[in-house]
Amino acid sequence: MYQPLVLFVGLRFVRARKKNQLMSFVSLISMLGIALGVLALIAVMSVINASTSTMRNETLKSVPHAGLVLPAGGIGWQQAAQTLQQQSGIVAAAPFVEGEAWLRADGNGEFVAVRGVDPASEPAVLQQDSPHLEQLLAALAETPDGIILGTRLASRLALFNGMQLSVTPLSSLLSRDTGDARSFRVLGVADFGFYDNASTALVNLPAAQALFAGSGPGTGRMQMRLRVDDLFNAAALSSRAAQALPPADYRVNSWDQSRRSLFDALRLEKVLTGFMLLMIVIIGAVNIVATLVMTVADKSADIAILRTMGAGRGTVMAVFVIQGLAAGVFGTLLGALGGVALAASIGDLTQAVQSLLNSALAPGDVYMIAHLQSELQWADVALVCASALLVSLLATLYPAWRASRIQPADVLRYE
Repeated sequence: MYQPLVLFVGLRFVRARKKNQLMSFVSLISMLGIALGVLALIAVMSVINASTSTMRNETLKSVPHAGLVLPAGGIGWQQAAQTLQQQSGIVAAAPFVEGEAWLRADGNGEFVAVRGVDPASEPAVLQQDSPHLEQLLAALAETPDGIILGTRLASRLALFNGMQLSVTPLSSLLSRDTGDARSFRVLGVADFGFYDNASTALVNLPAAQALFAGSGPGTGRMQMRLRVDDLFNAAALSSRAAQALPPADYRVNSWDQSRRSLFDALRLEKVLTGFMLLMIVIIGAVNIVATLVMTVADKSADIAILRTMGAGRGTVMAVFVIQGLAAGVFGTLLGALGGVALAASIGDLTQAVQSLLNSALAPGDVYMIAHLQSELQWADVALVCASALLVSLLATLYPAWRASRIQPADVLRYE
């Protein structure tokens, strides 16, 4: 089979049996270093992807895909919901009002975010199906003074179903006026996500409006919770849907904007972790440089012969680029296969280690994630492999350039 000269000679140098054992060892180390770096990058980035997805799902248990503040004295929420749900990309819309309040029961108290919802339309905007929460919302529709608490909030206050508690708006508390306090009966507890389980309570929409009626501007304003069909395009979809409403000053806020600091930190963590692990690949690439430098010194006579047979400097340079890049290609392929396999099984491996040690490495009552999970994204695999190959290619350029500068006459004079 016909092969280009540079490919034929470059692969021949790769397959050639090295007399220098040190050169063989350094070449093996360079390939294994690249493989280890690629494997670690793929596995760690998959774990970070899974952690980000878990945090996003926990956040969206309480935070809507997008929120829209209706102007005072403007369009009613029923008409707004009907209009919004007819727009492209909007799955459902539900009203709510929210404000901060002091919740007190049996001498214990907590500052919470009290959210008034419409029990009939609220299930349609829930991020995840929750039969238990839907049952509680159905009970809330039949109980004007009912309240649903987050699991950790109820645990802190030692509250149970049927118990009475009082809720005082924060503005009234600051002004030392407890006349606006209202009494509610606990209907049950629900999971509002890791971040809001200790600070969220649901009540009926009319009850929340009455509770925050005397509060300052901005508190108790009517808002709309929107659920969209494209989670990662929520801001654009909700802004476009708001344009169908009567002209007014509508403030639209998507989930990634309201939790920007959290997800920006997660993205930065992924970038910095990837950069640090890329150092392993760079160390392997440095070994490629050392291997090629020794190879150029060992093959100087062969280079001189190639030059006298008519091979140009570009040809000689390409030969050694191919030889050095072979270690990068083999290391990247080996690391990619190992990384994908590790990412696919890392959850089972961590659970096996936990079972072996007879203790959870990350207890679920302390941390949100009780064991490692992975979410393999092929775009990450492609980016890691491309980065490793690029680093390997750059590592071959200087030794290959040195090989192309060898003068045949200076070498053959002593042969």
